[in-house]
Amino acid sequence: MKKIALEIVGLQYSQTQSGAYVLVLGELGGSRRLPIIIGSSEAQAIAIGLENMVPLRPVTHDLFKAFAQEFSVKMTQILIHELREAVFHATLFCVDITGREVSIDARTSDAVALAVRFGCPIFIYDKILEDSGIRINEDDSVVNDSEEETEPNSEDESLSELSDDILQKRLQYLLDNEEYEEASRVRDELQRRKGND
Repeated sequence: MKKIALEIVGLQYSQTQSGAYVLVLGELGGSRRLPIIIGSSEAQAIAIGLENMVPLRPVTHDLFKAFAQEFSVKMTQILIHELREAVFHATLFCVDITGREVSIDARTSDAVALAVRFGCPIFIYDKILEDSGIRINEDDSVVNDSEEETEPNSEDESLSELSDDILQKRLQYLLDNEEYEEASRVRDELQRRKGND
């Protein structure tokens, strides 16, 4: 499968879900974005790495990096390889001093926090990015297949009761307004429906 390189393009507080954050990964040299909902501790771990902050005592990801370095283990890349039940799954790829390669299953948020610390690339399979990502124009506006925008009518409205067409329009509206968390919920509902076909 074709792999696409990603970079971190944003980390923002969720306006609708208390304690949640949206990690936005972007296609390197491309127009697609991947919003991922993460918890506050996961967001903090990524932010500490991005800002090169040094806590008084090592946090878990810093401890993992120190441990790996002590035993001459290098992280070469991370790969987001699956989206299952609205959860992204990742793998860490490491090499030890003898050249032995090892892959380790990880939560995507942990993998990104480690990638920031190790300075290693982040990849995703093209199919996952195509199915779950958001396409952005050069002017940072969301590509819209329809001229019509659909603003959400009610937060209480159940997504399962809406047609695919309405969900697509709602998704576009949410992306245009950078409401990535709610856009992720709509995207997940559309993905769930594809899986049931």
